[in-house]
Amino acid sequence: MSSHRTDKVEQLIKEEISSIFLHKMQQPELGFITITNVKVSPDLKIAKIYLSVLEREKRELVMDRINNKTKFIRTELAHRIRLKFVPEIKFFIDDTQDFVEKIEGLIDRIHKENGNKTNE
Repeated sequence: MSSHRTDKVEQLIKEEISSIFLHKMQQPELGFITITNVKVSPDLKIAKIYLSVLEREKRELVMDRINNKTKFIRTELAHRIRLKFVPEIKFFIDDTQDFVEKIEGLIDRIHKENGNKTNE
């Protein structure tokens, strides 16, 4: 269960990292990147940042570039937020949309199969 403080820190980090991506890391070849979620450990020392990349084929490139810039991103974050310690940041691909699309595909297939059975 997360505390009110943890929730506020997560929201703050999400907003600031989004701003850093928008203003300091403009790289058109990476495509459209969205910060979907931030989870902070209870001691506020580690922040897991989940990204959505519009173009699936660019995910590996995006993760490589972002992981190479982690130190820069954390430094920028430190200049923008007021915390005793700026959390260590780790980036992950948010594959929720992939899961949703897979489930929708399965549901569509079931509906088509059921539609074929009722027509026979």
